Amino acid sequence: MSDKSRIVSPFPRHGYVRNEEGRRTKVPEGWALLEPGDATITRRVKEAGPSWTVQEKKGRRTYSKGVWAPAETIERVKREVEQMRSTPEYRRRREADKKRREEEQRAYKRRFRQAVLDFLAFDDEYAELAQQLADAVTEHAVPVGSGTVARTKRIPLPRRAEAAVIAWMRHQTTAYDTMTIARVKGRRREVRRKLAERSRKLLERYRRGEPLDADDCPLQKALDA
Repeated sequence: MSDKSRIVSPFPRHGYVRNEEGRRTKVPEGWALLEPGDATITRRVKEAGPSWTVQEKKGRRTYSKGVWAPAETIERVKREVEQMRSTPEYRRRREADKKRREEEQRAYKRRFRQAVLDFLAFDDEYAELAQQLADAVTEHAVPVGSGTVARTKRIPLPRRAEAAVIAWMRHQTTAYDTMTIARVKGRRREVRRKLAERSRKLLERYRRGEPLDADDCPLQKALDA
C-alpha cells in the first residue's frame, strides 16, 4: 500500500499508524517522518511521490502530525529547498512578500475597525467611547494567528465585526471567564446567548444616547482598565 498517498492517524508506537479503517499499519521500510512546520518542504515531499499524511482530529479541528515518506525523498527535498532559499532572488522575493502581507494586514485592520464603528453606531454623545471600543476590539481580534472570528472569511465583514464586539464584551464585561458551567450539551451556548443579549441591550443604550454612570457601566470600566 506504499504505492499511493494516504491520510492516516497517529499510533502510539513509532513506525506505525492507523489506516483509514482504524487498524494498526506498519510504515513502509525506508520511510521517515517529516515533522510539520515547513509548508514548502511538506508540499514538495507530497508532490514527489507517495506519502502518508498523519492527521489527528480533536473536536472540530484537525491537526497535522507530519508526513511519512521515503527518507531519501525527504532529504533530497530539504537540500533543494535549502539551496533555493540561499539565493539572493529568493530573499528579495521573500522581502517583497512580507511587505505585501504587512500592507494587506494594515488595510484589513482599517476596514475592520470601521466595520466595528459602523456596528456600534453610538450617539454623538459617546463618539469618543465608540472610538476606544473599536480600538480595543480591533487590537484583540485582527492580529494574524489570533484565531478570532475577525480572521475568518466565511462570513461577511460586518458580521465579523459584530461577532468580535460581542465576544470582546463577553470576556471583558461579564463574569463568563470565571463561570462554572455544567457540562451539559447546549448549556455553554445558552449562557453565551444570554450574555450576548445583555451586551446588545447595553450597546442599544449608547446608540440612543442615554445617560450612563461610568462607575456602574461594565463597558466603560473595562475600557478604563
